[in-house]
Formats: sequence, C-alpha cells, structure tokens
Amino acid sequence: MAIAKAERLMNLALCLLGTRRPLSKRELRGSIEAYLEAGSDDAFNRMFERDKDDLRELGLVIETVENLDGDTGYLARRDSNRLPPITLDAEEAAALGLAAKVWQQARLAGAASGALQKLRAAGMPEAEDAYEVHSALEPRIPVHEAAFEPLMLACRDRRAVTFDYRKANAARPEQRQVEPWTLECWRGHWYLAGWDRGRGAERVFRLSRIAGKVRSRAGAFTAEVPDVVTVRETVESWAGETATRTALIRLRTGSGYPLRARAISVRELGDGWEELEIPYGHGLDAWLVEFGPDVVVREPADLRADVVDRLRAVAKD
Repeated sequence: MAIAKAERLMNLALCLLGTRRPLSKRELRGSIEAYLEAGSDDAFNRMFERDKDDLRELGLVIETVENLDGDTGYLARRDSNRLPPITLDAEEAAALGLAAKVWQQARLAGAASGALQKLRAAGMPEAEDAYEVHSALEPRIPVHEAAFEPLMLACRDRRAVTFDYRKANAARPEQRQVEPWTLECWRGHWYLAGWDRGRGAERVFRLSRIAGKVRSRAGAFTAEVPDVVTVRETVESWAGETATRTALIRLRTGSGYPLRARAISVRELGDGWEELEIPYGHGLDAWLVEFGPDVVVREPADLRADVVDRLRAVAKD
C-alpha cells in the first residue's frame, strides 16, 4: 500500500473513531488534507467511497446515518470497534519482548517499542522470570544495508524489484530483475531469496553486494513462490558448509576471520602467514576471492585453478 494512501486511510479512521456524532462528507473533506487536495467533487467522492470500502475490508465497523440536515453522516463507534482483551502467558510475553529487541537497529524499532508499551499498558504480564531466562542472550539483527527496507516491503507486497548487483568475481555490478520471496539473516549478513527473471532460476543475493537504489516494478509474479525457501542451506552450500572435502589455504596473519572460524586446523608458517585446513564445497572459490591478496590456495588443484580464473576475470574487467 502506498504511503500516501495509508496515511489518508489512517486519518479517515481517526476522524470516524474520534467523533461523537456522525460527520458528513463535507465535514470529513474539510478535516483531511488529502481530501482538500482531491480537486473536483467527483474526484473526492470516488476517493472517499474507495477509502470507506477499504476501511471496512480491514475490519472497521462504519455506520451510516441520516443527520438532522438530511445529509448522510458517518462514524465508527468505539464500542463496535474495540478488540477483545489480549491475554498472554509469561512465555508469550517474554517472546514478544525479545522480538521487540531484535529490531532495535531497524526502522521497525519505534513501531515494535510502541506496540510493546501498549500491550503492557493493557495489562500484559512483565514475565520477569521467563524474560530473565531468555534474556541471557540479547538478540540483535544488524540492518545496515539501505536495500533492506525496500526489499522487505517488496517481499511483503509481492512486488518485483530491479537493482544493480556485484558478484564476488565481477569488477562492476550488473542489473537484476528479481521477484523477491524472503529475507534472512545468516552469520551477520542479510540475504534475499527470489526468482531471477533474467536467468529464469531461483537465486540468493547478499544485500551488501547490492549497489544503488532498489526500484519496485509493477506486475504479477511470473514464478510460483515455494512454500519453503531454503536461504541458509543455499548460502551454506556456497561457502562449503556442507562439504565432505577439505582444502589447504595460506592466510595472512590478522586477516580472514570468517575463514579462521571455520578452520579444522591452523599451522604457523612464519613471515606473517598461516596454513588453514577448511571445508571445501561448491562456491568456496567465489568466497575466497573476496579476501583478495590475503589468501593463497595451496590445494586441491581444481580449487586453486577456479580462484585464479576468477581473479583473472576481475583483472580483465
């Protein structure tokens, strides 16, 4: 839903809920800025009728009454639109509290915090015991990429997107047209899974490699969204997490900490280098290229050749 329309619907709902008597169309038009800018009476009437229908579809009970002047009036009585009491046990309250903390670095932080305060004001239990158990680990999901919010909205609204994407072995980004399915955070990085229209296949994109703005595109999805999207499994296969083979690499001292975290063994070589044994699977060559001159592949030979080919492709561009 566009921001302008969402704001207009919110203002109309507040007017209808806040009045003690029915309000006519004329009064509503004078109270809501978007209606004042509608132009002709016909344009306003069409906009108002659509908005009224949309609010009713969202569940707002709007009454239509005739006032003393013979005009039609509208109002939404609070007793007809009051939600039933919210009852949460201690574990549910603790889960909500943790979920609100997760988004502290995102723009959702304000909405999550406000919702939590309202629930507490309505009598939600503090769940101190349960919260202390779960809060031994403070959850945080870092959201630094500018592409996160537009992609999150695109996944929600099922809208295709266009963005420039730089692959690990490419010097310059390429434009991608994607039908976004889901976003997932894995090991501190955000990934988007979706259908790449240009390649006609499912793809996973790392948000930190998206360059420039994410632009939304109109039109329905051309590919069916699967019931289960395996983002982590796909990324794991790229990084060799599910591999049964191992590779030997030389790593410059003080660099490549993600590689060190996965190393099976580490041996000092001297002169500022170490030798690591790491799992080897499909896509490991693309990951190693990201570390540039800090990594040298010793074996197997096919992995070394793949890394060299990728580096030559980057140098050629």
